[in-house]
Amino acid sequence: MSRLRRAGARTGGVAAAVVLTAVASGCGIRTTSVPVDAGPAPSRVPCSVTGDEIATQTSGVPVRVFLLCGSQLEPVDRRAPLPREKPDGDRVPTASALLAQLLAEPSENERQAGFSTAVKGPLLVTGGYKGDPAGTLRLSRQPEDLNPTALSQIVCTLANSSAGAGEASVVLGGPGHYPPRRLACTTGLKERPESAPPTTTGPPSPSAS
Repeated sequence: MSRLRRAGARTGGVAAAVVLTAVASGCGIRTTSVPVDAGPAPSRVPCSVTGDEIATQTSGVPVRVFLLCGSQLEPVDRRAPLPREKPDGDRVPTASALLAQLLAEPSENERQAGFSTAVKGPLLVTGGYKGDPAGTLRLSRQPEDLNPTALSQIVCTLANSSAGAGEASVVLGGPGHYPPRRLACTTGLKERPESAPPTTTGPPSPSAS
């Protein structure tokens, strides 16, 4: 009888193991041919420059530019050779200094942090024409002809400075006599800089004399 009991116990143990294996396999993750959208892969670049890098830039006034990092626009603090401006001063010197920063290649530390720029020269910025809204800036190339990411960099950099038109926007035109447009730097544009900057009406501005 003892032998039969031991044999029965062994048989029961094997059966239990089979049942547990079947349950475990049913609860596990099985391969499937259906694609699963898990979102973009996490970026391995820090997209952040250390304070030591900024501290070494001893000349110029603090400025903020938007560079490309991990397919998005991220702000970078720098110093630019620019006289300290007045709140209602000429926007062109500020815009020129910021554009020069965007045209310059990122520093070694910025490159290691994952930053790059899509803005390529030659490219200049001047004031508006007679009849343009106050605060208009005109580029030496038509904005629509620029690389979309480069235009997004320019819009966000100028819009978030004293060269902008307020409310995170900038009134921007080209060298021709096409009317300038007020372009906005939105969260969506920072996340998808390859898209076209949205236009906004904003408060009315008097014409330039």
